[in-house]
Amino acid sequence: MRRIFLALLFSLIAIPAFAQGAPPQAAANQPYAIEYYYKVQWGHQQEFLSLFLKNHYPLLRKIGATGRMTSVKIEAPAYHTTEDGRWDYRVTITYPNSTLATTANPDEEALIKQLYPDQETYKREEQRRFEILVSHWDLPVTDITPSK
Repeated sequence: MRRIFLALLFSLIAIPAFAQGAPPQAAANQPYAIEYYYKVQWGHQQEFLSLFLKNHYPLLRKIGATGRMTSVKIEAPAYHTTEDGRWDYRVTITYPNSTLATTANPDEEALIKQLYPDQETYKREEQRRFEILVSHWDLPVTDITPSK
């Protein structure tokens, strides 16, 4: 009876060790990437992209110039998918580390005011960009490529 109890106890402890889950994130001082997905109302993809490139991309570049980001890549799928799995734009941002990726940038508001002195137009266009957005999600990704 004791052997059965120990075998059962061991199996319950071992289950979490074999459970499938997300791979661990990189060490504290390793690059950290997040993919930002945008799904736009059908027929408004070009309008969204124009507003994104006008108002958000220059901000991302300015933040990148401070060293807070190491790269920004914008992609669109070559083909369409089913509506439930559809996304129109993916922006992949790589940060020097997870801390910079997951904490608020204290300089962002000042950079926005510097880049866009006409704040009324900026706010109106950003509001429009989000009005035509169906959904948006952020996905931290981990590079699990074996090192040989």
